[in-house]
Amino acid sequence: MSIKRINVGARMSSAVVHGDTVYLAGLTADDAKADVKVQTKQILDKVDKFLAEAGTDKSKVLSANIWLTDISTWSQMNEVWDAWVSPGNTPARATVEAKLAAPGLKVEIMIQAAK
Repeated sequence: MSIKRINVGARMSSAVVHGDTVYLAGLTADDAKADVKVQTKQILDKVDKFLAEAGTDKSKVLSANIWLTDISTWSQMNEVWDAWVSPGNTPARATVEAKLAAPGLKVEIMIQAAK
């Protein structure tokens, strides 16, 4: 079975397609100075872009892992998530508090989807 890698870098790819499954890397926002809502929107825009490049869309998301640097911002992140997620196609999801790799990042999202 072939493997397709999208946005390949020296350390990681942004997405990997194996068979009928798409794996997205942990994605973060481009604007580390933005609030949780803006960062979440920026990430979900990237999710849409990489899923499209892989030949699928958000209606096929199977699971999502979300990391927040401050769990008290959960409702702010959910406000953006709820407006984005495909109604009737909500994935299995976990959201936890964690330190992220770079200062200013408040949200990281990792997705697995079907094709």
